[in-house]
Amino acid sequence: MDPITLARGTRACAELEIKRSRFLGFAQRIASEGDARAFFEELRSTYPDARHHCTAFSVRGEGNPIERSSDDGEPSGTAGMPMLQTLRGSGLVDVAVLVVRYFGGIKLGTGGLVRAYSDTVSATLDAATTVRLVTQPTWQVEASAADAGRWHSLFEAHDIAVLDVTYGTRALFTVSYRDADAFDSLLASLTSGQASARPCPPTVREVPVRR
Repeated sequence: MDPITLARGTRACAELEIKRSRFLGFAQRIASEGDARAFFEELRSTYPDARHHCTAFSVRGEGNPIERSSDDGEPSGTAGMPMLQTLRGSGLVDVAVLVVRYFGGIKLGTGGLVRAYSDTVSATLDAATTVRLVTQPTWQVEASAADAGRWHSLFEAHDIAVLDVTYGTRALFTVSYRDADAFDSLLASLTSGQASARPCPPTVREVPVRR
């Protein structure tokens, strides 16, 4: 199954108020543990007066995912781990979450804290823009200058993703299509047999996930 993550360059936010405490949730896509720590440090600097900055992240490794969580002063097991479990349950990969808590003067108890941090992460991820990472075969296709514009339109109309175009004496398209077996015949049909394709390494496309 193709993995699902947050759209590149986006940050999800949500806010809950529970018994006068404010919980501010943030989520962002990451590619490494270093990315997660930089994200956390930025938010700690943005909200330096908050009592707690609880965190969790999960990023794909070569084998098992790399996962970490922190209660940041809350009672052990009431914040970071519930946040991480909620993140796992979402099915999203390569994501870091941080919850800022401003204490409202009323203690929530162990169960109340677990629910509050879990609910804040759920609300934050519900607000996120998500994408499916689809790995597709990729090719380079040459076109004459006269054919380039027409072929470009035909490719897009038939769901052949145009990833790049380099113009010179001829146009060089880098394209991706979901079905490698069907691509040659589709390309021949669209270009009246004038085009040939050279295989390239597969490309990962970000396809928006509709909710």
